[in-house]
Amino acid sequence: MGEMSQTSEVIEGDNSLLIVDDDRPFLQRLGRAMEQRGFAVETAETVAEGLAKVGIHAPAYAVVDMRLGDGNGLDVIERLREKREDSRVIMLTGYGNIATAVTAVKLGAIDYLAKPADADEVYQALTGLGDKAPPPENPMSADRVRWEHIQRVYELCDRNVSETARRLNMHRRTLQRILAKRAPR
Repeated sequence: MGEMSQTSEVIEGDNSLLIVDDDRPFLQRLGRAMEQRGFAVETAETVAEGLAKVGIHAPAYAVVDMRLGDGNGLDVIERLREKREDSRVIMLTGYGNIATAVTAVKLGAIDYLAKPADADEVYQALTGLGDKAPPPENPMSADRVRWEHIQRVYELCDRNVSETARRLNMHRRTLQRILAKRAPR
């Protein structure tokens, strides 16, 4: 119980938190976890719902998914920053979507996290508390990250080489050569 009161002290004052995500199970899980950490949670599953809730009450904190069924979470971030400059916003983004993460930060997000993010990561990013994890001892090489990304897109395209090559903007033969090789270390 002592831990709970300690957590609540951290977010004295306005502890309103808006979570916008169209993955309902994730949204509900994260909402409950953040309530346990002392936030007053509101949730939204669409850009429209998020914008409406920001219009009624601009929260002190927000966690917004990048891709939503009816548009882009950046719109919610932009509106929130217009209504309340001091709000602390975290953008959730799919793996490796750096360009949009940069845009989110330019629009006023304080950080971005790759999905699936856990409640501890979200809490830490929102409050700026806790120690950042040390850099990994053996991070993936750039070649390995590239290979993993190509494999992921290939799987998402149902192992269709032509479609994968088109989406990655690379020559089909080049892609076939990459797919034929073993994963780099």
